[in-house]
Amino acid sequence: MEIDLVKFSRESKSDFPANKKLREKLKKTKPKDLDAHFHEKHEEVFAAIDCLDCANCCKTTSPIFIQTDIDRLSKKFRMKSSAFIDEYLFRDSDGDYVLKFAPCPFLGADNKCLVYEDRPKACREYPHTDRKNILGILDLSLKNTLVCPAVLKIFYEIGKQYRK
Repeated sequence: MEIDLVKFSRESKSDFPANKKLREKLKKTKPKDLDAHFHEKHEEVFAAIDCLDCANCCKTTSPIFIQTDIDRLSKKFRMKSSAFIDEYLFRDSDGDYVLKFAPCPFLGADNKCLVYEDRPKACREYPHTDRKNILGILDLSLKNTLVCPAVLKIFYEIGKQYRK
């Protein structure tokens, strides 16, 4: 089932102030408990949402490319790392390598990743809601509510427990 990204964008922006308040409440939660809440909701939400129905992350944002990602993808394309960087990447204001443009040049028309087996580490881990130490990435997770419908749903479901 395809996700309506226009509707998602409207809803995520509308929910953002409430999610900001929720983030502040979540910061007061024991890290172990917070991880458990996020991991449980991550499993539930991703049982119902298929990333291939959306791919908004690939359409709108860039992962950070670390050197091992660059080397692996360069090898796949049979090019030097410097040529890969010149063609696809630039350094952002934090000094990280990111894509020059969106959508991702490796995103297929069917929302499948053309370099899936060799994709960057940041793509492999996205949206990071099943990681340990969620507390340390709550700000990133809040930003991801504006990019990923699954993260928005995870915040919504966790928020139910904190609104009681």
